[in-house]
Amino acid sequence: MNDAADLAQIRLDNALRLFDEFVQQAARKPDAATLRGLEGRFAERLQIQPSYWSQIKGRSRQIGERLARQFEQCMHKPYGWMDVRHAGGGPHRPAAAPAAATIESIAPQSDDERFIVGLVLTYYRRHPDRARGRLLDLLGEVLTPSPTGAAPAAPAPAVDREAWQKVAQGVAPLKRKR
Repeated sequence: MNDAADLAQIRLDNALRLFDEFVQQAARKPDAATLRGLEGRFAERLQIQPSYWSQIKGRSRQIGERLARQFEQCMHKPYGWMDVRHAGGGPHRPAAAPAAATIESIAPQSDDERFIVGLVLTYYRRHPDRARGRLLDLLGEVLTPSPTGAAPAAPAPAVDREAWQKVAQGVAPLKRKR
């Protein structure tokens, strides 16, 4: 086992764990405005550029010694916290949740999931700003509790399977990261 590669993975897992904690704190009172720009605000809190955070998440950059200590300091963690694998439980994470999601656990599992993910990606790639806003608005609606006494939402309309398949043909297949 390569110790440097293992340490890099541990630091990445812990950085993603820190981001999860940050999102959980921000989502306590969720609305579309709160959910917008979370990654940028997280990067700002870590005192790095949002593009650098994106590169870390995308695994094109690794978290070195100095940056690991900076993360710990900015997120009020003890010295060396970034270098240690942490168990699933914690104040901001359910005990059953894994320390970091694996590609297999978040990858689409069925044809329907692959279709939806492909559709969303196609929309996002064509109109990134519009898609980001709309998707965050939708998430805000889902995460915001409905007022008490509000009428239940109307049931979703029946899906025409043939129409979905025609639309799905125009969606490019997903490519795995290297």
